[in-house]
Amino acid sequence: MRILVIFGTRPEAIKMAPLVKTLSQTDDIDLRVCVTGQHRDMLDQVLEVFDIKPDIDLDIMRAGQSLFDVTTDVLRGLEPVLEREKPDRVLVHGDTTTAMAACMAAFYFQIPVGHVEAGLRTGDLYHPWPEEMNRKVIDAMSDQLYAPTRGAADALLREGGDPDKIIVTGNTVIDALLDVTARIQQDRVLEESLAGQFDFIRPDRRLLLITGHRRESFGEGFEHLCEALLQLSQRDDIEIVYPVHLNQNVREPVNRLLANTHNIHLIEPLEYVPFVYLMNRCHLVITDSGGIQEEAPSLGKPVLVTRTVTERPEAIEAGTALLVGTDVKTIVETTSRLLDSKKDYQRMSLAHNPYGDGTASRKIMESLLDEK
Repeated sequence: MRILVIFGTRPEAIKMAPLVKTLSQTDDIDLRVCVTGQHRDMLDQVLEVFDIKPDIDLDIMRAGQSLFDVTTDVLRGLEPVLEREKPDRVLVHGDTTTAMAACMAAFYFQIPVGHVEAGLRTGDLYHPWPEEMNRKVIDAMSDQLYAPTRGAADALLREGGDPDKIIVTGNTVIDALLDVTARIQQDRVLEESLAGQFDFIRPDRRLLLITGHRRESFGEGFEHLCEALLQLSQRDDIEIVYPVHLNQNVREPVNRLLANTHNIHLIEPLEYVPFVYLMNRCHLVITDSGGIQEEAPSLGKPVLVTRTVTERPEAIEAGTALLVGTDVKTIVETTSRLLDSKKDYQRMSLAHNPYGDGTASRKIMESLLDEK
């Protein structure tokens, strides 16, 4: 069976890497990997970490690229690839514009598509934007739907999905996270090198790890987050580390409002291994990322989600994450409560992670082989 895996961004690469590794070691699968390069440097970092050498690289990234650019460039770039490779199946991941356009290209060739991380929904087409629409379009065109949770599978069933095509696998990001965590723990030289990279963090203070990049928070959303972090920085028992996304809609307000604050460390975006190290070391995470809502609970870290809705309600229901939006008072009060109340902190940090046990890639591989 010839399988073509297509991805283009750092989050996709992290989540597809363990699946690529599993499929590449399977005798009955002829694997090809195509990257679009929707992200470039951040994508390449992940490829290096997981030792993935793409067979095809569309290299579409350009300065100031729009959603129109990404969509049309992926479609045009994949047409000759699909004509030449003639895969039996295409696999895409999640909700990126790369995944949506790749699924559409495969559909135009009537090539079956398997959607990894299918069924996530907020119910609002504009939150997250354009990801909610992308994911619904991909699910509609895919004939194999690998749902990370029972809740995601139920969402697909409510939309009329075929029960025989929906497989609950867990999330492949847990496979990746457990792999990298084990590498760090088993390699003393690597662990010491990572510790040295962050020697500016005072060990006697608790670490808050911050990330943010979502389009719907551009403008007031990021300004409110910055104001909340400024208020929290007045405490003398915490250190705040914020790897700042490359998008200028993020960098401008963050650098303008938070630079030169003694216990807020604004750093460049991190490669995956150092980020996992920091996530494992931190006390809690404040983020608008989808993947981190899945990863951090596996390490026992509470997650405060700076969004009004999430397509990952299982984390909220399980108690491993809380929606705080971008309201300054809510972010400050919720963070302070978790810093000051051992009971509230433990309730979140010890809650069951609903996103799987690190065997998602194997389950997807077994499903593919069952098709033969």
